[in-house]
Amino acid sequence: MAETILILSDRIDRQVRELRTALRKRGMTVLTYPLSDIGFDSRYPSGIAIPGMNGVLPDASIVRSISSGTFEAITRRLGVLHALAHLGVPVWNSAKAVERCVDKSTTTFFLTQAGLPTPETFAVESLANAKAVAVRELTKGPLVLKPLFGSQGRGIRLIQNIDDLPDPEEIDDVYYLQRFVARSGAPYCDYRVFTCAGKVLGMMERRAEGWITNIAKGGKGQTVVGPLRAELEKLALAASAAIGTDFAGVDIIPASDGRLLILEVNSMPAWTGLQSVVPIRIAESIADALVSMIAPGLSERPAA
Repeated sequence: MAETILILSDRIDRQVRELRTALRKRGMTVLTYPLSDIGFDSRYPSGIAIPGMNGVLPDASIVRSISSGTFEAITRRLGVLHALAHLGVPVWNSAKAVERCVDKSTTTFFLTQAGLPTPETFAVESLANAKAVAVRELTKGPLVLKPLFGSQGRGIRLIQNIDDLPDPEEIDDVYYLQRFVARSGAPYCDYRVFTCAGKVLGMMERRAEGWITNIAKGGKGQTVVGPLRAELEKLALAASAAIGTDFAGVDIIPASDGRLLILEVNSMPAWTGLQSVVPIRIAESIADALVSMIAPGLSERPAA
């Protein structure tokens, strides 16, 4: 009987389609549902209700995306991921890893606790507390305000004086402020490194005329060459280990003084931009790593 992999995603995007194809090539049965459709149901011995499964659990699950929702809804969805792991179902990435990555302040905390280089970061509630940080820190240079929950460069602002701080209503009264990293440019650059199961699958340099280099904001990806690759690989693997991800997109920025600083770890990374500049097939590699764990011997792709 084929093993069943549950892909949790609120949309069928390119990454989901690639994962489904790769897993089916390896003999897996693949189900795809948004996490909001997975329920708790005490009638089943497992306590989990997955559409069409009658209380039976999948052999593994991949979290591709979690849609926005109320605090109660998100808490319940993460509770489902915790429950699946409690029942022995491998969940890539785990609820713990997702929680650590989605909240940028928690990401920063675990990176710094692991002794990894990151920009100075401050996360506070209320405009008064944010102004206190700004008064103290803007004398050393600009800050960057980022949404605590956000991705692809959305909502990022440069804070050069106290008046640049937005009203609390605009950002749910949480101010995540990070030291602006001075770089030579334009063009400006940073790096995205993709890790999976303790290995680096690929990396790219992202370049843009502005200081925000995300591909979704118009940045262009290109291949990373030279001795820098080894240092980027080392940092990315250490960041993934510190957060506890099974696969991740790690963002690393070069400072003008030559230091490499870890900005973020993404537990639900897209890889379309990266795939355009690296030869390894990322979805195939994720499938191989997961299948080799739950069904050794099935991870090799059949000959074409």
